[in-house]
Amino acid sequence: ADQDDYVMFSDPDEIPRPEILENLNINSKFGIFLQTCFCYKFNIFNKYESPWEGTRVCKLKNLRSFDYLRQKIKAKNIIKPFWKFYIEKDIQLIEYGGWHFNSLMKPEEISLKLKTFAHEEFSKDEYSNIEKIKKNIFEKKTYLKERMFMKLLNLINHFRNMF
Repeated sequence: ADQDDYVMFSDPDEIPRPEILENLNINSKFGIFLQTCFCYKFNIFNKYESPWEGTRVCKLKNLRSFDYLRQKIKAKNIIKPFWKFYIEKDIQLIEYGGWHFNSLMKPEEISLKLKTFAHEEFSKDEYSNIEKIKKNIFEKKTYLKERMFMKLLNLINHFRNMF
């Protein structure tokens, strides 16, 4: 790769919008694709985690490490005070940047995911119990906070309104 080529970092469940990629032009050192979050199914919209700070992008010459992209390049950096010069602020937010699909798997697989998740607090039975997960899917509740209800989207209208 050349120094001015773009490098992207993304989780497998984060999908950047293809038409953004066709004409990608980042005017900052780093970019964050703000993505619409779905949970359990392709059409269960999670407004509590949308926009999701998903795929990161930068030119090769600005890449320190992939861990730096994921851990240090955050939207909240942009509003940090000027005297926090050690925090990267040269970040472009890419609106409607794609989709994040969280836990599109069977309840048993979600349970295993929660039990082996980096955040150990979610391995507790109150989160990882398979019957509880099934109930949350049926009621469209997030597994992280029970009072957060997601909504079923009409995907045809959703995508029609994006373009």
